Amino acid sequence: MKLKNIKFSLIASVVLFTATSCSEEFLNVEPKGTALEDNYYTNETEAYSGLVSVYDVLGKQSKGFENMICMLNAGSDDFYAGGGGATDGTGIQSFSDYSISPVTIPASFWNDFYQGIFRANILLEKLPNVPMNDATKARFTAETKALRGYYYFELVRTFKNVPLITEPIATSEIYNVLQASSDDVYAQIEKDLTEALPNLPNIISDVANEGGRFSKGSVQALLGKVYLYEGKNTQAAAAFASVNGTPGGTSMYGYKLLNKFADLWTINNKFNSEAIIEITHTDKSNADWGNWGSGSDEGNSVNVMVGPRSFSRPSNSTAPDYASGWSFNTVTQNLYDALKSDPRFDATIVDMKALKAAGQADYSPGYKDTGYFLKKFMPLTSDVSTGGGASVLNYKQNVYAIRLADTYLMEAEALGATGARAQALLDAVRARVGLASVPVSMDAVLVERRLELAGEGHRWFDLVRTGRAASTLASRGFTTGKNEIWPIPLKELENTKIVQNPNYN
Repeated sequence: MKLKNIKFSLIASVVLFTATSCSEEFLNVEPKGTALEDNYYTNETEAYSGLVSVYDVLGKQSKGFENMICMLNAGSDDFYAGGGGATDGTGIQSFSDYSISPVTIPASFWNDFYQGIFRANILLEKLPNVPMNDATKARFTAETKALRGYYYFELVRTFKNVPLITEPIATSEIYNVLQASSDDVYAQIEKDLTEALPNLPNIISDVANEGGRFSKGSVQALLGKVYLYEGKNTQAAAAFASVNGTPGGTSMYGYKLLNKFADLWTINNKFNSEAIIEITHTDKSNADWGNWGSGSDEGNSVNVMVGPRSFSRPSNSTAPDYASGWSFNTVTQNLYDALKSDPRFDATIVDMKALKAAGQADYSPGYKDTGYFLKKFMPLTSDVSTGGGASVLNYKQNVYAIRLADTYLMEAEALGATGARAQALLDAVRARVGLASVPVSMDAVLVERRLELAGEGHRWFDLVRTGRAASTLASRGFTTGKNEIWPIPLKELENTKIVQNPNYN
C-alpha cells in the first residue's frame, strides 16, 4: 500500500483532507479544505481508499527518522540514541539523556497519531451513507474504530493528557479543545475496541491481499494490552487467554510460537503464526529524499538507522555482508551482558567490536559507540532495494507491534506472575529457545520480556508501567513525576487551551 502522507499539527489536521489510494503511485491531492469531502466516499472503492489512509499511520512504528521503535529504544536502559553525533536528531538524543523538553520533542509523535484519528473520524462519519455491502461496511467500520483506539492508546501512554476528539470538528473549534482525563481516553479506547470485535474476521486467511489488516485476534490482543496498562488485570488476563490459547499450542485465532526464534527476523517471513499486529513495509514505494520527513515513504527506516556506519569486510571474511547504516540505537554493555549467555543473543546483537578485532569486518564508530548493534533489524546487502528512489528509504522488513511471545508474557504479568498458567506461559517462551523452566515471578517475567523483546520498543513502557523506571534509568537522568510521560510539543500549546504536562514548563 503506497500512500501520500503529509505530517502536520493537530490544528492543521482539521483543515486538511487528503484522499489516498492503494496503488503503486502516490496520489497527491492539493489541500483545499474539508469541502473536498463532499465529493468523496461515494462508493466502496473510495471507502477502502479512506480505510487504507487510516491504516497508513500504523507505519509510525518504523517509518521515517522519527519512528517509535528507535525513539523508545533510546530512552531505555538497553540502548543509546547513537547516530552520528550529539546533535544527530535532537529529539531522540534528548530523550536518551532525559533533557527532553517541549522544544526538543519531535512534534510528529503527537501529530501523526492525531492525523490517524482525524482520518478515522471522517471515515466513520461517511461510511453509513456509502452504498456498499452491509457486511463489508461493518468490517470497515470495525477496523476504523480499532485503529482509532490504537492511536489513542499510543497517545495516552506517551503524553497521558490529550484531547479526546471522536468526530470531525471545524477549524474554529480546535482552539478551544480541552484535554480529557486519561480515564476518559481509556474508556473510549475500550469502547472502540469492544465495538470492533464482533465485525472482524477471526483470522486473516488471505494474507496476499489482506496481510496487515486487523482481525478479531489482533484487536483482542490490543484490548488485553490496554487493560494491562489500566491495571485491570483480570480483564487483561481474560482477553489474552483467548489470544494465547494453550501455551505452546495453536490458539483459536491460529497463533503459534515459531519453532525457531531467529526465524522471526527472516525478512521474507511475513505474516507468520506468531505475528498478531504486523506493520507492513515495501521496497517498491520508489521513495526518495523528497519524501523524507513527510511520512510518504513506505519503507522500514529502522533498518538503515540501526546498522553500523561504513560497514565493510575483506573478501575472505565469513562475517555476514551487512548493509551500512547510521549507527543509531547502539546496544548498552548492560544488555549485552544480560543476553550474552542467552540463546537469543545471536539473533539479537551483532558484536562488531569482536568482528573488527578478528579482522572479519570494519566500521566507523558513531556517537555512543559500544561496538554492539541491534541485529533484529540489520539488513544484508542482498536486502537493499534495487528499485527506484533512495535505497535506504525502501527496506521491506515488516515489524511486529504485538507478537505472541509478547502476549504470553503480558498474560503472565496480568495473572500476577503466579499460578500454573502463568508458569506455563513463561515456560513456553523459554522452551522455544531451549531454556529450562524457572519459577514464575514478576521479576522473572520482566527479565524474560527484556531478553525476548530486546530492541522492539517495549522496554521503556515496561519500566514505566511497573514503576521501575526511576531506579533503572536514574543514571540517564530520569526524573520521577516528570519523565513517565513526554512533554507536549510547544506548538500545540500556542493559541490553544492545551496545558503542558507537569514539570515541563
